[in-house]
Amino acid sequence: MKHAALAFALCLLFNLSTQAQTKTDDSAAIQATVTNYIEGYYAGDASRMQATLHPHYLKHLIHGDIPMREITGTQMIDAVRAHGPADMAASDKTEQVSVLDISGEIASAKLVTPHWTDYMTLQKANGEWKILSVVQRIED
Repeated sequence: MKHAALAFALCLLFNLSTQAQTKTDDSAAIQATVTNYIEGYYAGDASRMQATLHPHYLKHLIHGDIPMREITGTQMIDAVRAHGPADMAASDKTEQVSVLDISGEIASAKLVTPHWTDYMTLQKANGEWKILSVVQRIED
């Protein structure tokens, strides 16, 4: 009986350790995805940004009294490709990324820049985290 309890405890401990490592790995991958997204935007690197987007990507923009707008992934990539690097001072090309929650194959993250805040939903597909949706509040 003691051996069975010990074996069960060891299995439980191993399982908890594996789950914690998976969350840590996923958190780092989500952080990298969001960082590649924003740095791809800053650099005007459409390919880098496109690699972070889910095929069903949709962005909602909230900006003061302007009616809410939506941008698809294709529109986002086309705009980055057409405009090139973001027209802003290098000191404004900063970001703070926070992974808010991970639940299985979905996650939420927050991206804060000097001029806007993005709340993101990501999905893990084929072992890669992709940005599914963004709600962006633009600072005035």
